[in-house]
Amino acid sequence: MPRTLWSGSLSFGLVNVPVELHPATQDLDLHFHELHEKDGTRLVRRRYCSCEDVEVPWEEIGHGYELDDGQMITITDDELASVRPKKTRTIDIEAFVERAQVDPIYYDRPYALVPAGEEDGTLRAYTLLVEVMSRTDRAALGRIVMHNKEHLATIQVRDGVLALTTMRFHDEVRSSADVPTGGAEPTRNAVADAVSIIDELTTEWDPTAYTDGYRERLAKVVTRKRKGQPIQAPEPAPEPSPAPDLMAALQRTLEKTRELSDSPAKRRKRPASAPAPARRKAKAKAG
Repeated sequence: MPRTLWSGSLSFGLVNVPVELHPATQDLDLHFHELHEKDGTRLVRRRYCSCEDVEVPWEEIGHGYELDDGQMITITDDELASVRPKKTRTIDIEAFVERAQVDPIYYDRPYALVPAGEEDGTLRAYTLLVEVMSRTDRAALGRIVMHNKEHLATIQVRDGVLALTTMRFHDEVRSSADVPTGGAEPTRNAVADAVSIIDELTTEWDPTAYTDGYRERLAKVVTRKRKGQPIQAPEPAPEPSPAPDLMAALQRTLEKTRELSDSPAKRRKRPASAPAPARRKAKAKAG
């Protein structure tokens, strides 16, 4: 059972549901310690005053904010405490929105929101909220205070369980208006071939089909080192270069994807609701 990160109640109108917040993901990365390469001893981090050249104890550490002109202003613990959000153990649902309206870029970190305890009233209220939100396909918007910070959050249903995801505020998301895209308007044939490639590559979403290749290779390195086996670094792969002829490259890509999609394994993966795309004859000249 994952550890409880937060406990309180989810307020939905006059209904209050006791809930607990659990992590919805787990860190499987391999973590390393910093060592002194000469003798293999772990390094220790200490805080030193660059002016007095002495180690500073924790109780003498303050907070400073650097202004644009380089000036440093000091903020005391009491001044920080004056603006901290009010500690509350309630998630108030403020509104509901269509799930499709929420741009995924606003999502931050996912959690599982589970009923706290096994009392009949708690379980019935929790089940009611899950049932209602499953039928409407909407996401609830609310706020939660964790680690002295107030977070905007969405609450949705995932596999019969309420899932809370903290969100970024609108001013934390950079605008794409100033992102240079460049390039001329694509030709009709280029668009048609690119759409055909997407059609051929379309399959059902299966998260188990994708693994962290880097983590797997790193684990093998650790295993080989533990066994005293040598590690040989591979030759670096050549960097891909831009295609000199876009239409020719699209047509070659389309031919390869069609060859793969004709395999029995690929045909089995095609979504039942998405029939095989009609084969469009590739044109040699752009129109």
